[in-house]
Amino acid sequence: MTTLTDAPWLVALDIDGTTMHEDGTISPGVLEQIQRLTAAGHEVMLATGRSTATTLPVLDRLDIRPRFVVCSNGAITLHRDPDAPTGYRREWVETFDPTDVLLQIRSHLVGARYAVEDEHGFYRYTEPFPDATIGLDSEHVDFDDLLSQDATRVVVISPDHDMEDFLQVVDRMGLNRVSYAIGWTAWLDIAPDGVNKATAMERVRAEFGIPRSRVMAVGDGRNDIEMLEWAGIQGRGVAMGQAPQEVLSVASEITGAVHDDGLAVVLGSL
Repeated sequence: MTTLTDAPWLVALDIDGTTMHEDGTISPGVLEQIQRLTAAGHEVMLATGRSTATTLPVLDRLDIRPRFVVCSNGAITLHRDPDAPTGYRREWVETFDPTDVLLQIRSHLVGARYAVEDEHGFYRYTEPFPDATIGLDSEHVDFDDLLSQDATRVVVISPDHDMEDFLQVVDRMGLNRVSYAIGWTAWLDIAPDGVNKATAMERVRAEFGIPRSRVMAVGDGRNDIEMLEWAGIQGRGVAMGQAPQEVLSVASEITGAVHDDGLAVVLGSL
């Protein structure tokens, strides 16, 4: 019999490279630990760079229905709502005008591909993107059509650059008006200024009234850095073992790599 805790933790999990392997599989150990914590009364949720459309199916695979879900690197936070068609409604949405940053990036990155997500989770893109990124609610458009409306997120990939070269180009751009995070190789996510997974998770934490000492965040990407720092101040900010050095250096803990079931290990310690 499961005993319900009277001191629940708020547990925020990244998806790709943390909860899910590169091939899209989720290990039985991770599923078991998520179910155990949920049954015990802990608030286990997802905090991801993925769009809403590509995040909700992961909830089905994990068999959880958290009260909140953070998508698009914190620009969209969903709230569980049984009356909504997907079971979730958009609770908090942050947007910005992407025009200047798009034009700036295009002047630095020849041959890059662009996608812009609007407040409804709809994507417009200039060239094909990986399927798990933008989902079905999308359309192919010309670059100039990306400049016409506010965005929750701009995504840029540059297949012609290796990671080090890409990072140097991004540094030269000096994107000081918006927040940005490198995802995987030659990948750039741009969010409204001051918006990231940590800002969204702090708002969620305040809604629950869970103290900072009982928050755990687990991630592996550069877009998890702020969230791991936020969690690690009083709680647990856990980096996956395969994370880049910039991520490992800000974490308060390091667990095993995703292929070693590192998430299951750290969840098992809670």
